[in-house]
Amino acid sequence: MSGLGTYRTKRNFEATPEPKGRKARKAGNSFVIQKHAARRLHYDLRLEIDGVLKSWAVTRGPSLVPGEKRLAVQVEDHPLEYGGFEGTIPKGEYGGGTVIVWDRGNWTPVTDMKKGFAKGHLEFELHGEKLSGRWHLVRMAHNPREKRVNWLLIKGEDEAARPEGAPDILEERPESVKTGRKVEEVAGEEPGWSSKTGKTERKTTTRKTKPAPPAEEPPLMPDPSAIKGATKASLPAFVEPTFATLAAKPPPGAQWLHEIKFDGYRLQARIEAGRVKLLTRSGLDWTKKFGNEVAAALRDLPLGTGLIDGELVVETETGASDFSALQADLSEGRADRFVFYVFDLLYFDGYDLRGLPLIERKKLLERLVGNQSRIIRYSSHFDEQGSVVLNHACRLSLEGIVSKMRDAPYRSGRGKNWIKSKCSARQEFVIAGYVPSSTSHKAIGSLVLGYYEEGKLIHVGRVGTGFTASLAEDLYRRLERIRIPSSPFAERLTAEEARQVRYVRPENVAEIEFRSWTAGDHIRHASFRGLREDKSAESVVRETTKMAPTTSKTPRRKVRLTHPDRIYWPEEGVTKEGLADYYTEIWRHIAPFIVGRPLALVRCPQGITGHSFFQKHAWKGLNPDINLAKDPKDKSGEAMISINDLDGLIGLVQGAVLEIHPWGSTVQDWERPDMIIMDLDPGEGVEWQAVIDAAQEVRERLTQAGLASFVKTSGGKGLHVVAPLEPKAGWPAVKAFTKAIADAMAADSPDLYVSTITKSKRRGKILVDYLRNQRGATAVAPYSSRARPGAAVSAPLTWEELSPDIGPAYFTVINMPTRLASLRKDPWDGFRAAAVPLETPKKRGRKAS
Repeated sequence: MSGLGTYRTKRNFEATPEPKGRKARKAGNSFVIQKHAARRLHYDLRLEIDGVLKSWAVTRGPSLVPGEKRLAVQVEDHPLEYGGFEGTIPKGEYGGGTVIVWDRGNWTPVTDMKKGFAKGHLEFELHGEKLSGRWHLVRMAHNPREKRVNWLLIKGEDEAARPEGAPDILEERPESVKTGRKVEEVAGEEPGWSSKTGKTERKTTTRKTKPAPPAEEPPLMPDPSAIKGATKASLPAFVEPTFATLAAKPPPGAQWLHEIKFDGYRLQARIEAGRVKLLTRSGLDWTKKFGNEVAAALRDLPLGTGLIDGELVVETETGASDFSALQADLSEGRADRFVFYVFDLLYFDGYDLRGLPLIERKKLLERLVGNQSRIIRYSSHFDEQGSVVLNHACRLSLEGIVSKMRDAPYRSGRGKNWIKSKCSARQEFVIAGYVPSSTSHKAIGSLVLGYYEEGKLIHVGRVGTGFTASLAEDLYRRLERIRIPSSPFAERLTAEEARQVRYVRPENVAEIEFRSWTAGDHIRHASFRGLREDKSAESVVRETTKMAPTTSKTPRRKVRLTHPDRIYWPEEGVTKEGLADYYTEIWRHIAPFIVGRPLALVRCPQGITGHSFFQKHAWKGLNPDINLAKDPKDKSGEAMISINDLDGLIGLVQGAVLEIHPWGSTVQDWERPDMIIMDLDPGEGVEWQAVIDAAQEVRERLTQAGLASFVKTSGGKGLHVVAPLEPKAGWPAVKAFTKAIADAMAADSPDLYVSTITKSKRRGKILVDYLRNQRGATAVAPYSSRARPGAAVSAPLTWEELSPDIGPAYFTVINMPTRLASLRKDPWDGFRAAAVPLETPKKRGRKAS
C-alpha cells in the first residue's frame, strides 16, 4: 500500500485525535522527532520526503556519540500534519499513549536522497532545536525470520557530536520543543486531548470494521478470561517442554507451519509479579547465567504472570544463530548479544493456554511481544511447503527447521506434533575421554565420544576441531578432575581408537556437528559446537531417521597430518584437521579452479594470529603430493607450486596454507588465460548494496561483450565477477579489455567507482580492480579459506542469491559444506561450458559497424 493508505487503515479517526492528513503537493524539507510513550517508550524520527513524513521508530532514541548505533524500525509514512501533533492517543487504539514534539526543524541530504534511500544509506544533516550536524540511516541486512525493515541511526563525527560518557541529550532535554511540557504532563490530560484543538469530543458513531493493527505496534492484550479455550489455573513452577521428533524431511500439507530452527539454549521464561526465571528444558534455574538484560526485557512485557517457551541465542554478523558464539559469550561473561526468540505462550495472567490451537497461541504471543525489542523477539513462521522452507534454510547454512501442527494443543514430551528437519547431521554425544593437545600445554586435542543404547555406552569416534584455545584449556581442566583408569565403553576399543586416550567419567555432554555416519557407525568429519549443560548424559541416545543409506561421494585423503589439533582460527576453533575436512568435503567444487594452475599461497604456520607470508615457490620440506611447475618466462628457474589432486591440496593444508590464489591460466597454457576476474573492492563507507549494484553493472557490460559471468564473495569485503574464456587471447588483450570496462564504469559514475588503486581516491567509492587480469597476477580461488578472523571462504553464488541477506563473509569453513550438501547443483554449474573466445577490439569494431 503506497502513500498514506497504510497510515489511514491503521487508525480509527473517529476515536483518535491524530490528523488524517493528505500528501503534500509541494516538496519541503522538514523533520520532526516525536517522543512516544506507547507500550514501550521510543522516539519517532520523521523526514519529509516526496510530500509525506518517512518514519522510523528509534527504540532507544538518538545518540550524539559518533558511531553509536541505534535501532530504527521503518514504519508507515505519516502526513506532514502529523509533524505538529502532540497529545494522547486513546488506550486500545493503534499506538495508544502519549506523544510530544521532542525536536523539529529542517534536514538537508548530503548525498543523493533517492539513490541513498534505494540503496539503504541516507546521509543527511539535521538543523533542529536540539539536534544538528551530520547523521546516517543505514538499512540492515534482512533477517529471514523478520518481516520488518530495520535500519540503524548513527551520529556522524562533527562539532555537534559528544564523546562517550558525556550527558545524554535525551535526559538533558526531555521537554517538548512545541509546548515545553514533558511526556508525564501530557499523559495527565484526558485521552483525546490535542495541543492543536484542546480536548477533542469523541464521536459516538463507530466503524463497522477495523483492521487488525500490524506487528510493529500491537494493541493491548485481551482479557484472558475472554479467550475461548483458555482455562483458569495457577501458574505452575515448570512445564516439561514439547520436543520435536527428528525426520529426514519436513511433513507436507497445509496443516503444518514451519519455523527456523534456532541454535541456542531452549528456555522457559516464567514471569510472576515482576519476578522472572529462565528455566532449562530439564527445569534448572539459569536466570543468573544470562545476566540482567534478558530478565529485564521479559519483566517489561505487558502481563502479570506468564510462561513463555523460547530459545536464547547469539546471532553472529551473518544474522544466523550460533551455539559456539553463545558458549563463547557465556564463558567470557558477555551478555550484550543475547537474543531470546519466543515461539509459544503456555500461561497468561492466570489462564492456561495449552489447550488452544498453536496458531492461536502464537497470535497472542506476537501481540504480547511485538517487535520493537532488541532482546525479546517473536519467532515468525512460514506457511509455504516445508520442503521449500528447509531448502531456503539450508542454502543459507542454517541448522534446519521445526514443523508444527498449526491446530495442535501444547503437549509435553517428544511427540509427532513437532517435527525437526536438519540441514546437517547434528546431535549431542557423551564425552568419555580425551587426547591431550600436541601443540599446547594442558589443553585437549580431541574428545572421545559415545551415546547410550539400552544402558550401554557405545563408542562413535573422536572430534578434533571446533575448540577455541581457551575452551581447549578449560575442557582439559574440567576433564582432568574426573579421569578414570579404564574405558567406560561397553565394547573394547581397537588399538588405534584407544591411542593416547585418557578416559573420564561419562557425565559431560557435547553438541557435535558431523557430515555422516561411517559404515562402522562412527561419525565422520565431526566438529565440536559446545557443551550441553542443560542435558544429562544418561539421556543421550543416537538420533536416527528413516533415511535410506546414502553412498558418500566424498573422496578419501591419504596425506597424514602432523599436529592435526593445531588451531588455525582461534576464535572459531578451526584446526588443521578441520580445514583438511573442509577441503575434503568440497573437493569436487574447488578442484576445477586450482588443479593444474600455478598457485600463490598465504601460509600461516601458527594460525591467523601468528606470522604469515605470501609464497609462490617451493619450500623446504614440501609435501611430495604437491607438484612443481616451471614458468617458461622465469629466468631464475625457481619452481612454482601446483597440485593435481586432493592429496596435493591436503599437502598444502599440512604446509599451513590458509589462502589459495591461482593464476587465471593453466600450466599447460601459461600465456592465454581461461577466465576474467573483476574484483569489486569497496572503500570505507560503502554499503554492501552498492557493491551488489556494481556486480550487476559488471555483469551487464560483460553480457554486452558476449561473455557469460558468474559471481562470488571474496570472503573479505567485496565481490568477484568471473567470466570463463576459451584460452585464445593473450594476457595483454585480456588486461586491455578489463581495463576498458573499469575505466568506463569510473567515467560513467565517478561518484561511485574508481579504476585506480590510489587509496586517497577510494573513500566512499568502489575500486573496479582489473589488475587481476595480467600475467602473474592472482585472485583468491572459489571456496578457498581466508586467513582472517571468522574463517570465511570465497563463496560462489547464483546471481539470484546475490542480496543483502548474504554478506561478503557470510559463508565459512564451518557452514559451507552444509550449504553445498543442500544444493541440487553447483552454484556455478555450466561455468566451463559457458566459455567463449574474447573478441579483440578490432573484431568488435567491425561487428558494430
